[in-house]
Amino acid sequence: MTDYDRIAKAIEFIADRVDRQPTLEEIAAHLHLSPFHFQRLFCRWAGVTPKRFLQVLTVARAKRLLAESKPLLAVSDALGLSSGSRLYDHFVQLEAVTPGEFRMRGAGLVIRFAVHDTPFGPAFVATTPRGICRFSFVDDGGVDRQLSALRAQWPLADLLEDGRPAQAMIGALFGAPDVRPAVRPISLHVSGTNFQVSVWKALLNIAPATLASYTQVADAVGRPQAARAVGQAVGANPVALLIPCHRVIRESGEVGGYHWGGTRKLAIQAWEQARA
Repeated sequence: MTDYDRIAKAIEFIADRVDRQPTLEEIAAHLHLSPFHFQRLFCRWAGVTPKRFLQVLTVARAKRLLAESKPLLAVSDALGLSSGSRLYDHFVQLEAVTPGEFRMRGAGLVIRFAVHDTPFGPAFVATTPRGICRFSFVDDGGVDRQLSALRAQWPLADLLEDGRPAQAMIGALFGAPDVRPAVRPISLHVSGTNFQVSVWKALLNIAPATLASYTQVADAVGRPQAARAVGQAVGANPVALLIPCHRVIRESGEVGGYHWGGTRKLAIQAWEQARA
């Protein structure tokens, strides 16, 4: 069992009992660990104590963050960015697949892929010369399932196992905030409908450790009545974490769905807020 597996089990236990605030001893006993060893494991993974982590899982906190959040278009304007330009902190930039590239179906294209360790379990990352085209967590089905999805999207491309292109990005994402390597803005090279791409660009305006509702995202893309369609576009996001669909929740403050699992969504949200 990996550290993340243990942490995920702890988060599920905490989330199911968040209203009664389980003690350190109760959580540790659920994992068959001593309180001392569990606290050390948790702090090594999250950078904060389980008690602090528990605070950021409450629905009340999520609702307060939603109430405090600015409209995404206002955030974009404040940064001096258009909806099609570079994202939060200018760290990630998104380029949609062109119609010509779509018609070529990957012919003549080399896509490099590898599995990388992350705090949330192993992640499959694939890159084209123009940027990251896929970032997904490896769960049921393993790497073969991810390769099949990649081949379905780019059937004529040459796939080459090579983790070097994504290594700097992994370090920038998960390194300690004060020791992250300096990297150029990360480029994403994604394929989607015009509506999906507009939603993904809106998500890039949600700053780390903040949240937005599906309705707020719908307003940002000029489709205020399309919250359900926004949810479908969020679920189709091909690049986990970098297109931060984990920062979108229901207006009630509940976490909502997540393509890579509700427990992982909670873990990522709380990890970001704890590090902030």
